[in-house]
Amino acid sequence: MSWWLDNADATWQQQAKAAALADTSVAQAFGITPTNVDEMIQKRSHLLKSVLPNFYQFCQIKFSVPPEAMLGILWDLWLPLGMKIASQRQELGRPLIQGILGGQGTGKTTMCQVLGLILQELGYCTLSLSLDDLYKTYSDRLALTQQDPRLIWRGPPGTHDIDIGLQVLDQIRQCQSPVSVPRFDKSAYNGAGDRTTPEIVQDVDIVLFEGWFVGVQPITPDVFDHAPPPIVTEEDQAFARDLNEQLKNYLPLWERLDSLMVLYPIDYRCSLEWRQQAEQQMIAAGKPGMSNSQIHDFVNYFWRSLHPELFITPLVKSPSAVDLVIEIHPDHSIGAIY
Repeated sequence: MSWWLDNADATWQQQAKAAALADTSVAQAFGITPTNVDEMIQKRSHLLKSVLPNFYQFCQIKFSVPPEAMLGILWDLWLPLGMKIASQRQELGRPLIQGILGGQGTGKTTMCQVLGLILQELGYCTLSLSLDDLYKTYSDRLALTQQDPRLIWRGPPGTHDIDIGLQVLDQIRQCQSPVSVPRFDKSAYNGAGDRTTPEIVQDVDIVLFEGWFVGVQPITPDVFDHAPPPIVTEEDQAFARDLNEQLKNYLPLWERLDSLMVLYPIDYRCSLEWRQQAEQQMIAAGKPGMSNSQIHDFVNYFWRSLHPELFITPLVKSPSAVDLVIEIHPDHSIGAIY
């Protein structure tokens, strides 16, 4: 990849411009036109040079593959996406709240970390906020489980403190500083998790707000009469309807989003395999992990809560609801962008 930096001759510039315009969906998604392609490629090249040292360091810590293996996705996706978000922030004239919707294994956390590096190089202070950071306290969730024993795991609608999320996003949107940001320790209480010391942040320009159902809208309850597996029994249908009702309480939170992107597996069932891979890696590293049967129960629980075919797929197909879709292949490679 060093030739990108040291030998960016006219031939390479032409190749880069042609590639940027070749897929019209991608070009449209990142605001690239025949008129501005020269400027956009030049900006991206300069940004690549400046971000590369920190990106290499990040890759060595994060991935088991050489940093060079990640440069393609850096050039094709993360750099133009960072430039797009920075441009939106500039146009908005106030802190930008960027929603990122994606299930287990879609790469939300990695994307937020890389975008943070890129946006820092562009002069913007970025805060990564997860829906997980908004969980209710351990004691509050214990009381919740006593009220509704079906809530056996944290995660579904109803297990979050929406008010604290609204407070944080409103303070940032109103340019208040400093802001106390909630953080959640998943290891507390033998993995049950609890609120931990909040993070104090100042002068936030961009919030990357990610989660497995960030931006997801409630649907018509009668859809659950003929829902896909694992929503099979009447009890499953009742559970799905109740959580669909809970989802309405999150709408004020979604109204704070200025933009929403979706990391969209072309087959939602990949999340089961991805979860198994993640647990096997944890076990191999000497950490506690779930068995395959436990993982199956865990993933099916969340599919019964908010089934991807019922909640995510319709959202992706609605141009008014989502600003950007990034498809994810089973091997975690990037598919279509639109």
